[in-house]
Amino acid sequence: VKDNVSVILLSEIVWDKFRPNTGCFEPLLLHFPDYSKGELQQILSTDQHPSYSAEFYSSYINMLLGVFYPICRDLRELRHLAALNFSKFCEPVAAGKVKETDTHKLWKYIEPHLKKAMQTVYLREVSSLQWEQMEEHETGALRGLSAHTHVELPYYSKFLLIAAYLASYNPARTDKRFFLKHHGKIRKTNFLKKNEKTSNHLLGPKPFPLDRLLAIFYSVVDSRVAPTASIFSQISSLVTLQLLTLVSHDDQLDTPKYKCAVSLDFISAISRTVSFDIVKYLYDFL
Repeated sequence: VKDNVSVILLSEIVWDKFRPNTGCFEPLLLHFPDYSKGELQQILSTDQHPSYSAEFYSSYINMLLGVFYPICRDLRELRHLAALNFSKFCEPVAAGKVKETDTHKLWKYIEPHLKKAMQTVYLREVSSLQWEQMEEHETGALRGLSAHTHVELPYYSKFLLIAAYLASYNPARTDKRFFLKHHGKIRKTNFLKKNEKTSNHLLGPKPFPLDRLLAIFYSVVDSRVAPTASIFSQISSLVTLQLLTLVSHDDQLDTPKYKCAVSLDFISAISRTVSFDIVKYLYDFL
């Protein structure tokens, strides 16, 4: 073209992930800040539904951001959530119970639904139809409630819980057998101690350190995940939900220890939702 050509690459991944080992010219990096709440409101409001006024959809986006903005700033995820929950927001208007301009009544109607939907942030395997079906069966039998709980866990939280279960019920010395690719063939009798005759599942969960949990987590999760604050916050959430138990003492702040507090049936159901065969990784079932 006989002119200067500038290449502009847009990425959500830092440049260090792309830098080749052989060396290269360093690019000029331009960092873009996250969208503000007002900017997200303006962008999301452009997805106006043709059957409703722009003011009605804008008020819906304002309510949606009021719930999700503190925990999610991702435009694509917010757009997905907006599309997922809009039909629920329109129900009282379509039924003639509430006017489009009555934002107070609309907020009272949609608030509990949005707060429940907070559990599915970044969880893309649930369609809007499946979400509605789970809502209908929420007050059913224990089985329905259990299934609802499984789906509400975020994607990486499921793998964290799977890793915690494996760390609780597998002896630490077997980690190399299960999670190293080139471990060689090791028979169960090679690490069977003389006094180890009882199933680990009968003895109950054993405590494990945080570093072992994370090591197993990074081994079992398919995609590469950076050790971000989000992963650690999800571990805290699992403790809050009483799916994990913190068992370390006050003088062990640097090395917290946990126990997994879920049953085999529970973790098997969670493993199925992420297509992970947990039985292959349990020492008791070798």
